[in-house]
Amino acid sequence: MSQAPSAPVPDPPGAPAAKAASPATDHHDEHSTIARRAGIVAMGTLASRVLGAVRDAAIAGFFSVADTDAFFVAWTIPNTLRRVLGEGAVTAAIVPVFAEVNETEGRVRAQRYVAAISGVMLLLLSAVSALGIFTSSLWTTLYAAGYRGDASKFSVTVTLTQLCFPYILLVGFAALGMGILNSVGRFGVASFAPALLNVAVILTPWLFTPLAIGMGLPAVAGLAIATLVGGVLQVVVQFPELRREGMLQRPVIDFSDPAVKKTLRLMLPLVLGSGIYQLNIMLSRLFASYLPTGSQSFLYYGQRLVEIPQSMFALAVASATLPSLAKQKSQGNHEAAKATLRYSLRLSLFVAIPSSVALVVLAKPTIAVLFGRGAFSDYNVQQTAHSLAWMAASTWAVAALHPVTRMYYAYNDTRTPVWCSALNLGAFCIVSLAGMSRFGHVAIAAATSAGALAQVVGLFLILPRRVGDLRLREVWSSAWRCLAASAVMGFVIYDVAQLGTWSRAGSLLRNLIVYAGAVPFGAAVYVAACMLFGSPEIDDLLRARGRSMKRP
Repeated sequence: MSQAPSAPVPDPPGAPAAKAASPATDHHDEHSTIARRAGIVAMGTLASRVLGAVRDAAIAGFFSVADTDAFFVAWTIPNTLRRVLGEGAVTAAIVPVFAEVNETEGRVRAQRYVAAISGVMLLLLSAVSALGIFTSSLWTTLYAAGYRGDASKFSVTVTLTQLCFPYILLVGFAALGMGILNSVGRFGVASFAPALLNVAVILTPWLFTPLAIGMGLPAVAGLAIATLVGGVLQVVVQFPELRREGMLQRPVIDFSDPAVKKTLRLMLPLVLGSGIYQLNIMLSRLFASYLPTGSQSFLYYGQRLVEIPQSMFALAVASATLPSLAKQKSQGNHEAAKATLRYSLRLSLFVAIPSSVALVVLAKPTIAVLFGRGAFSDYNVQQTAHSLAWMAASTWAVAALHPVTRMYYAYNDTRTPVWCSALNLGAFCIVSLAGMSRFGHVAIAAATSAGALAQVVGLFLILPRRVGDLRLREVWSSAWRCLAASAVMGFVIYDVAQLGTWSRAGSLLRNLIVYAGAVPFGAAVYVAACMLFGSPEIDDLLRARGRSMKRP
């Protein structure tokens, strides 16, 4: 349990002078800790995203876009609610409260809080899952009213939605376990757990599709069954680590616990804010349901690829930063919290800016290599590439959004992000509705980027009023260096990509070789350009790696 600071005690005569830790040293230590944590989360997320790309390639090759249109709508519905009630609640409310309780009241009290919040989450998530199953027809109408004109497609989508809804309960508890483990400095198991979902889905054609057919369900229902299996695996794999930390507690429903009450107070505006943001997803599916067959799939595959850099590093940095921000705020060290925010922004943009450029330049080659086979035609490749390019244009904005939002969460401000999410929604609707009649699903992809840009601008304009001057000059200076290096990389990989023939008529082996060479070569060019332009993140990452290797 933390103690109040006491007055300094003078050294006895003749005693050697003690070394005082400078603020700069403290900042470097904290930054190295964040970089190490982010590296662990990024490795786990990379494994999950690589398997996710394999998963999506398997789905695209095995199922028609008509089947995947139905599944992706069904999968989006509980997945959207999961982000609001599961991961969203953990990120914004549970982790900061746990950090505060653990820091000020001790580990035993923190264990009681974990038991109480687990019981409350179990009750809430079970109720939402059960209600969702019984109201699946309504949810399907909200997300895909355009399917009402095709009774068979609508019926299949409703069935798939019913099968997918229990995933909310499973992944909500997986997110709770991840948040608690991250708060006590354990990032490994929780970071790799989501990869198990992808493994289950990859095995669908051989394991779960035959099972679905045997149960009298359509073949595509195997994908829904696989998601439930993956959800169970994500929860169970965290049990040993939680037990070692003393955090595998029997759920107890206790709404009278003061920390639970505080969590719920923080959670309510968060749910509203996340709900507003997730309206973008709902409207995206709704708008696409009125567009030609395949539009849902083109948007989904593009979004999945954009999420690789967003989740692999930007979200990894944010996840690694939140425990530090929460701890620094609870200690009243506000300048350290601002320094942590600046560092996380620089680190996020260091990866996100070149990712934006690379995904835009290599949009068609990426889709052709991953999906251009089986039931996925050249037309599907081209349309998905358009979605990818427009969504990838805002990767840098989403990367900046994650750490700045965590700063609000660390300061127990979950209301401001609500208003900024509303900005996102407004921009998304305006751009989508203005361009859909002419540009179809591409307008929806562009609207996604416009919404993210509006949201991040709003967050940055308001935050200084909450915490004071952020002194972001070092962030902007670093971002310009990254942008210049990314431009050099973009020109290089564009030229390399011209060596491929990005159609199914082209040589698959030749395309694979060109693409496999373009990506690492582009990364090497970017790093070299960053060193030439004096990007400080190179030194930061090397310092963090050096300290990590010195650790026993």
